[in-house]
Amino acid sequence: MAEAPTDPGESIAALLRQLEALSLHHPDRVLRLRGTLPPPVSAEPGCDQKGEPFELLLFRGFSSLTTHPTAFDPDRAALPEGSELISAELLQGPLDPAAEIVLAGPGPVRAYRSAASWRGPAGREQG
Repeated sequence: MAEAPTDPGESIAALLRQLEALSLHHPDRVLRLRGTLPPPVSAEPGCDQKGEPFELLLFRGFSSLTTHPTAFDPDRAALPEGSELISAELLQGPLDPAAEIVLAGPGPVRAYRSAASWRGPAGREQG
């Protein structure tokens, strides 16, 4: 089930900016977000069409989709408004897909809005 990761009136873009800023201070961490993109605009009204699943990585101040193209414009949010965030995982960075180290999660995206959560389990630095 998707969560409401933002406060009322807050956009996905604002949330991503906050998480990107936190990732700058933790260069040895990667935050992986999973969710669904909004359904295509061409979907018929009343149609129960779901959006496509996505995976987004945040590392050293940048966001990049691994499942869809990412805009070249760094001022443009990597996710469109209406995207649903389902879960987040904190990974050891830099990421090695052949030997991935999950430090925490999956869990709610909201949990990674504080600097302490980027340190790993129980807010401790991993080493």
